[in-house]
Amino acid sequence: MAVTASVPNRPVVRVPVVEFGAPDASAPMRLSVLGATGSIGKSTLDLVGRAPDRFEIVALTAQSNARELAVLARRHRARLAVIGDDAQLAELRDGLAGTGIRAAAGLEALIEAALMPADCVMAAIVGAAGLRPTFAAASCGARIALANKECLVSAGHVFTAEIARSGAELLPVDSEHSAAFQALSGADPKAIEKIVLTASGGPFRTWAREALEAATPEQALKHPNWSMGAKVTIDSATLMNKGLELIEAFHLFPVPAEALDCVIHPQSIVHCLVSYVDGSVLAQMASPDMRTPIAVALAWPKRMAAPTEKLDLARLGSLTFEAPDEVRFPALGVARAALRRGDTAPAVLNAANEVAVKAFLDRRLKFLDIAALVEATIEEAERQGAICQAHGLDDILHIDGLARRLAVEKLNGY
Repeated sequence: MAVTASVPNRPVVRVPVVEFGAPDASAPMRLSVLGATGSIGKSTLDLVGRAPDRFEIVALTAQSNARELAVLARRHRARLAVIGDDAQLAELRDGLAGTGIRAAAGLEALIEAALMPADCVMAAIVGAAGLRPTFAAASCGARIALANKECLVSAGHVFTAEIARSGAELLPVDSEHSAAFQALSGADPKAIEKIVLTASGGPFRTWAREALEAATPEQALKHPNWSMGAKVTIDSATLMNKGLELIEAFHLFPVPAEALDCVIHPQSIVHCLVSYVDGSVLAQMASPDMRTPIAVALAWPKRMAAPTEKLDLARLGSLTFEAPDEVRFPALGVARAALRRGDTAPAVLNAANEVAVKAFLDRRLKFLDIAALVEATIEEAERQGAICQAHGLDDILHIDGLARRLAVEKLNGY
């Protein structure tokens, strides 16, 4: 059984509740991990390694780390290992010699891995590169543990339509969306007043705007609470990550955009707060460790053990909250505007942000110019008629490519 409430102009998305019929507990869950060598993939396999009898690894994929992929495939006895970079196929095959594990490379092989029969697919390929494989997995009707932001940010309406068509189960892996999912489970959508995602504020939470002008990549990558990849860490520093998460939440949960908000919570203990019409507020709390939301997605409707630090509220002493400052961190406002604009504006936002973040890491763009470049790209896309309704994944990928080209052109002016 699943929640089937919908919001006008959005397809019904099947989000499992406690009645969900998970695979027979006596049989291992067949699991594929798309993006096995990234932070989410490695955290997933850490949990798998601690409960090997509960899982059977079907396929593991990576983009460019053939050596590590081979190690993980051997360790977890995968049936198939796929490297996105064709040039590394020989290295992958050498690493798997004598194991009986099949090796393959390229986009079509990534899609093949996503299509292999599995009970659950961890969709953790970062960026637009994860769109086609994740869409392929969704088409099979399996459980999708979603860690790829682009499926909902860039292709939200298209992706949720595919989920609804195939009958797949969608469980979010982002800590904030997992928290909202847990706090909302079984709720009547009419009773939901607001969903508030929390943000740590990143490494620059207390910095003055003048200091942010000179912020370096090294400083931006020093997140105070979370261990994440470089792209996500920079997004946390700009607060763009929270804007992207508001867009994701719009497509995941049955509330209008104006019922979504965020608050700065430096301790990263409360991950989401859900307000109900009767005045109740339900908050999900956990130590900042991605293995908690991953464990929820793998085991739901049950729970599985995770080696995370257990909360000691007395030791923590206090939890604090503050409003986000969109003057010092304008990326959040740019993302909110893209959500309100709708159509392909979020896809342009996401593509331009990837270009801008890379440029900042390459020292071609100042920290505060990340949001400015993204906003300018959206404005140019609007002028060119590229903010429009998308009818399928090919439309999204076309807009993504166009937005990247526009962002690179704009970048040359900085």
